[in-house]
Amino acid sequence: MAEVRVGDQAPDVTLVSWDRKAVRLSSLWGQPLVLAFFPAAFTPVCTREMCAFRDQLSAFEAQGARVVGISVDSPFALRAFAEQQELTFPLLSDFNREAVRAFGIEDNELLGGLLRGASKRAVFVLDSDGVVVYRWVSEDPRVEPDYEAVRRAVEQLGAARSKK
Repeated sequence: MAEVRVGDQAPDVTLVSWDRKAVRLSSLWGQPLVLAFFPAAFTPVCTREMCAFRDQLSAFEAQGARVVGISVDSPFALRAFAEQQELTFPLLSDFNREAVRAFGIEDNELLGGLLRGASKRAVFVLDSDGVVVYRWVSEDPRVEPDYEAVRRAVEQLGAARSKK
């Protein structure tokens, strides 16, 4: 399984929105994009992470960026999770594991291998053309991303755009 690295074109995978519509990743390009992969809705660390992105959403939007959460949970579970946590950004289902495999972040060791095929906790920042400019992947699902580093990556994209 190849890992997507900084400088790579992001895989153009198909995900499912919480209202059960197919969403091609490339349909979200055109602005900076933060892809926050998380192992499982309703778990403590994933809830903290998605709420942290919710609480910092205005900072990302001020830079012209969009935040999207992605997990292998069903669209139904993601909708309930988003409603419960009042998440104001989209959560997309990778129920078929196309994205976690294409990005090289499938986790077959979650809960000692009891949960196979989940996503590692990972964040990718893409530029407006879908090229990866920031990558963070944790081998430990209990570790949250460095939110400040993610914001800096998005800010650098904004600074580069304003110089053009």
